[in-house]
Amino acid sequence: MLFRMRFRLMLGLVLFWGCFPAGEGKPPQAEREPAEAAKAPPQEETLLERAERIHRDAVTLDTHVDIAGTKYATESVDPGIDNPDLRCDLVKMKKGEVDGVFLAAFSSPQPKFDKKTYAEIYDDILAKIEAIHRVFKLYPKRTEWAKTADDFERIAKSGKRAIAIGIENGYPVGDDLGRLKKFHELGTRYITLSHVAHNQICDSSKPKEAKHNGLSEFGKQMVLEMNRLGIMADASHISVKSFNDLIEVSKAPIIASHSGCHALNPHDRNLTDDQLRALAKNGGVIQIVALGAFLKKVPDDYREVIAEIRKTVGLPGWWELSQMSTTERSKIRDKIDRFKKRRADYEKSIGIGNLTDYVNHIDHAVKIAGIDHVGIGTDFDGGGGIPGFENHAEALNVTVELLKRGYKEKEIKKIWGENLLRVWREVERVAQSTTL
Repeated sequence: MLFRMRFRLMLGLVLFWGCFPAGEGKPPQAEREPAEAAKAPPQEETLLERAERIHRDAVTLDTHVDIAGTKYATESVDPGIDNPDLRCDLVKMKKGEVDGVFLAAFSSPQPKFDKKTYAEIYDDILAKIEAIHRVFKLYPKRTEWAKTADDFERIAKSGKRAIAIGIENGYPVGDDLGRLKKFHELGTRYITLSHVAHNQICDSSKPKEAKHNGLSEFGKQMVLEMNRLGIMADASHISVKSFNDLIEVSKAPIIASHSGCHALNPHDRNLTDDQLRALAKNGGVIQIVALGAFLKKVPDDYREVIAEIRKTVGLPGWWELSQMSTTERSKIRDKIDRFKKRRADYEKSIGIGNLTDYVNHIDHAVKIAGIDHVGIGTDFDGGGGIPGFENHAEALNVTVELLKRGYKEKEIKKIWGENLLRVWREVERVAQSTTL
């Protein structure tokens, strides 16, 4: 009798629960067992979330940022604040999750090639390198000096900003190869062989008439000494013949620290497809520059129009402005702002290079040279800065655009830093084998 009553009760409960549609009457999600809840599929990443994750995990490296002369890293030109006069500072780097940069000590072209001028420019470049070293002294908890590729990667992972050193224009070497050792001891890890004029080392890409027809004999010896010491040879600014000579002479891969693609804009500073193929065969890397006039052809009167805008607002020339302190600039801030706005309006009207054009150059370089031979070299604070990538705070925009175009995570990481680090390590290896 008791058995029959239990059976009827159980049957009734089964019939009662069966009256509810599937899923009703079950415990809500929050009341499920933890193990059951853990089996729920993870929410899919949005494109922005994926870009943020990749950007955060990558070693993000910019090979070319100019410093503001010997006043850099003083109260006058402070890279430790969100400085309105700098496109690269420690605040913007942190915001844009840029792990490190090569700060470039620039040497302006000289018309004379004599010992007196060589000595003067040598002393000037030493003072600029000392200015870079002041960053480490001023901000030891936020920065660290990267002397090797391993240093750079280690510092990047520590959360500090890795700072390496380059020299733009090899003129300060003078006629004394012994100065290269001094530069190396002070941390110089690449030298751009020339700037916009020929020097004692090689022909520049700018002048139409050659001086040496490529690398000079002294230049060839200098490249070999750079190989021996472990200093990367930088081909940005040099002529096609100088480039070809450099490829032939160098025992190590070379870099172009801030260049674009000639096929997209036939600027003398940009590398042709033949140069890109030779660079890939050499094992080197082109670091794409974020300077509008190199990314997209501008009208023939572009420089004249910009000069007229500068004159109209009463702003000093670029070089004079670059030598001013933050205090001095603050006194003419309204002129600077008016100039920037009028220049931006003009450049927008003529469609000068922007983020789309920037990544177009990355695309082309990848297509011709291959994914292992392309990187980032902005030329910030030396003319670089475009809509969408105005400064390091906007670095994530590049990663987002690369993702939109179908680049894979490992490819983006190569572009942002791994390719340059590979070249740097190979240059170190060649130096070690040459020394032994």
